[in-house]
Amino acid sequence: MSRALIVLRFMGAALGLSGALWASDGLAQVSVFSGSSLANDCSALARRGVPELREAINICTIAIDHDNLTGRDLAGTYVNRGVLHLRRGDWLDARVDFDTATSISPKMGEALINRGASFIAQKRWAEGVSDIDRGLTLSPEEPEKAYYNRAIAKEHLDDMKGAYFDYLKASELAPAWAAPKAELQRFTVAQKPVG
Repeated sequence: MSRALIVLRFMGAALGLSGALWASDGLAQVSVFSGSSLANDCSALARRGVPELREAINICTIAIDHDNLTGRDLAGTYVNRGVLHLRRGDWLDARVDFDTATSISPKMGEALINRGASFIAQKRWAEGVSDIDRGLTLSPEEPEKAYYNRAIAKEHLDDMKGAYFDYLKASELAPAWAAPKAELQRFTVAQKPVG
């Protein structure tokens, strides 16, 4: 007799988006290292988060407009500015930056993953999953964040098994990150006889 894996959610719903995607202790956005000094500043601000987002966005904009960036550095700076827009809740501005990054560097998975996060923040779950799926095929620097965000979307799409395995993958890729472990505690896994 074969068995099918059954995954059930058992304790409450997924973390609210404000806690899951944008929490300062476990940011689920992916930033990109860039080459010039202002672009490096933009990258550092996107990675660590800052209380004054408008000023950080201005630094990124100056880097984009005046640092003669090209290729991956320019695309990465757009991604980093988009991450800062996400933190402000400016979904449209964030998506414009991620789209621009993708047009400059089509193989930059971080642009697609973050665009997926912007869709998830707007409760556009399926679009978020689609972008994250595509971004994961491009070897992003921090895939655990992509899996975590995709798990949130899958859970809202009632794909509990998919959500469980994405939280598990995020936890395996970043064992010190508490957020996926906390989510996994809400699930129970059982085997059900088939046939």
